[in-house]
Amino acid sequence: MAKYRRGRINEEMQKELTVILRRVKDPRVSDAFISITAADCTADLKYAKIYYSAMGGDKKEIAKGLKAAAGFIRRELAGSLNLRMTPELTFIEDSSVAYGAHIASILNNLEISPEEEDGDKDGEDA
Repeated sequence: MAKYRRGRINEEMQKELTVILRRVKDPRVSDAFISITAADCTADLKYAKIYYSAMGGDKKEIAKGLKAAAGFIRRELAGSLNLRMTPELTFIEDSSVAYGAHIASILNNLEISPEEEDGDKDGEDA
């Protein structure tokens, strides 16, 4: 199977999972703001890793809720995607969004004095 096809399937899966997660009735999932950051299928389309980030709620409870709702989510995904085989879903927390926010807050809190800014212009002439 060509790589570009798998990439298209991953993108479609990510879009559909975003919509499906809104219909999950488990309070551990529906009460938290969960966004799907990426989907990665294996070459044979039997397994898929779904990367998510969650705002609010207990991270362990959200993971348990997603694991419990995996069957429902897979069935809904099978109905919306026209694939011969619907992959088995594994949910993995993606901390890159939180890490990026942490780095941005550090950069925003840096204090640079005017002497340090002008230091680059009047710097060493060697």
